[in-house]
Amino acid sequence: MIIKTIYISWLLKFMDKFKDFINQKSLFGEIMRFLLVGGLSTVIDFLIMGVVLYLSAPDSYDNFINVFFGTNQDPTYFGALFGTGLGFVIGVIVNYLLSVYFVFNENENVKNVKGFVLFVVLSAGGLALHELGMWGLHLKFGVNEWIVKIIMTILVMAYNFVTRRVLLFKKKGEV
Repeated sequence: MIIKTIYISWLLKFMDKFKDFINQKSLFGEIMRFLLVGGLSTVIDFLIMGVVLYLSAPDSYDNFINVFFGTNQDPTYFGALFGTGLGFVIGVIVNYLLSVYFVFNENENVKNVKGFVLFVVLSAGGLALHELGMWGLHLKFGVNEWIVKIIMTILVMAYNFVTRRVLLFKKKGEV
């Protein structure tokens, strides 16, 4: 009982310090919030791709969980491309909402239709990079679709942070 109380006390202190850490107004705090939001959006993206892969070729998998561990058969190209696109689009919507209200909360100019449209246009560039990677690495060179998904997610995450930070969420007085 005493160990449990000490653990809970430590966990609560850790959570308070973590909250302070990610709420920093510095660029580092902004990057940490961006990574958390990006991580959540990526989980949503991956889950949707998994569902599409499973629904496009259910006989290829013993169960849904096996979608994430591969199969002896190649997934359908439709499943890989459509799953990548649909997961990305839904992930972008979640990412926009969280980016506006949690990550880059200093800029009111983005909380309107024009800001949303620019966010979507920049995200479309990320989607194009993502799809190009899936097409080239998976469909042309036979690299596992999940390896490609991970590689392209990392590249697109970097692209997203830089383009959004520079073009959308720059602070007042920044050039």
